[in-house]
Amino acid sequence: MQNVFYEVNSLDKRCYEKFELTEDILMEHASFEMARFIENKFPKNSSILIACGVGNNGADGITLARLLYPEYDVKLFIPNEVKSPMAQLQLKRAKLIGLEETDTFEKDEFESCQLVVDCLFGSALNKELDELTQYLINRLNEIDAYKLACDIPSGINTKGQLSPIAFMADTTITMGALKTSLFTDFAKDYVGEIIVANLGVQRQVYETSTNIYLLDKEDMKLPLRDKKNSHKGSFGHLNVIAGCKKGAGVIAAKAAFGFGAGLVSVICHECVDLPYHIMHTHKVSDNCTAIALGMGLGNYETHEIEEILTNNIPKVIDADLFYEEIVLKALEKEVVLTPHPKEFCALLNLCELADISVHELQNNRFEYLSLFCQKYPKVVLLLKGSNVLIGKDKKIFINSFGTSVLSKGGSGDVLSGLVASLLAQGYSPLDAAISANLAHSIAANNYKKNNYSLIPADLVEEVKKL
Repeated sequence: MQNVFYEVNSLDKRCYEKFELTEDILMEHASFEMARFIENKFPKNSSILIACGVGNNGADGITLARLLYPEYDVKLFIPNEVKSPMAQLQLKRAKLIGLEETDTFEKDEFESCQLVVDCLFGSALNKELDELTQYLINRLNEIDAYKLACDIPSGINTKGQLSPIAFMADTTITMGALKTSLFTDFAKDYVGEIIVANLGVQRQVYETSTNIYLLDKEDMKLPLRDKKNSHKGSFGHLNVIAGCKKGAGVIAAKAAFGFGAGLVSVICHECVDLPYHIMHTHKVSDNCTAIALGMGLGNYETHEIEEILTNNIPKVIDADLFYEEIVLKALEKEVVLTPHPKEFCALLNLCELADISVHELQNNRFEYLSLFCQKYPKVVLLLKGSNVLIGKDKKIFINSFGTSVLSKGGSGDVLSGLVASLLAQGYSPLDAAISANLAHSIAANNYKKNNYSLIPADLVEEVKKL
């Protein structure tokens, strides 16, 4: 996993003070990293439009233009007079080697460009874009060329919110370290591939400690069996509570069995159509090692749910229970919660932490996740979204492998089954949430058919192939 930071200005300052690396040196390295990316991807003499702002993000772009000129057809566009001392210095240097600014900007003039580089604002944006800037970004987005963003696509502010539009990048080269603003749900469609630029020292030196981490595929620990002397009980017995919408529980049970649980039983008072390898029962099994509940639960006897929530068996809770006050009884225990944004808003309200809309939550996902996890440090909360956030106590883990393939009914039930399966097999709640969520999203990315066609059974089959 990789470190992620709310801001990196303090890391830059540390370079100045501790390593005698000047602002100029860091900027030269930042621009060199962008230049190296371009040289590896585009042939010499390619036409490149570099749009620059008035501050240090613009200075990065001007420096880039100098590094590429004259081997590339560089069109340096600066819509306003540069203001920062570094931007003024870099523009002076560019002009001294013969590079001149493009006087006017018309979309048609740049239709032949192979690459558009956005160096307008970067990660320092803290206000709404004016109409002229919105017009400019829309024009840049309309050009049929590869799009590269410097640090963060312009229009995404320091909290990862749109202001109200943003440059739509194919690749973002972010400076020094990863920022949380790159991993909001709103930013997902704009950042493209994310590359971290070296600013003169390796990331291990540039970065300090953090409590936010980006998960890599290597962080997924599959429940592979390394002991030959075993039996079905060696791999746990999961109980899945099936409610009014029985299909949700059945989907979770099938997913759990396919992810290694030795036994899976569905608890339901009514008849339910189950595959032969999944058992049907009316109460929690004596040898139960984990419980999954909430999926399609609907109406259920309160005393039964209360008894289940207050026992000491590891459990994953999803869906309907986030609207019921009874869920609060489980929050002092080690439990995994898997709400989507609307469900999390309901949970925050029940916990008397916040009464907010889904839009407000989506604008501040990191803040509200932290608020909840600080109050309930034993709970692992997996907040669903295009970038999933997993919180435990003071730590946050980001899964950026989310895909619209999963935007189908039943996908969340599969996830609950995967988490519960690992709990049943002895994983800690945090490890179960991380590995199951990575398996869930990586499996979806491996799905080869049309991205609208996934059904839960397809997802389970892909999980089996990991």
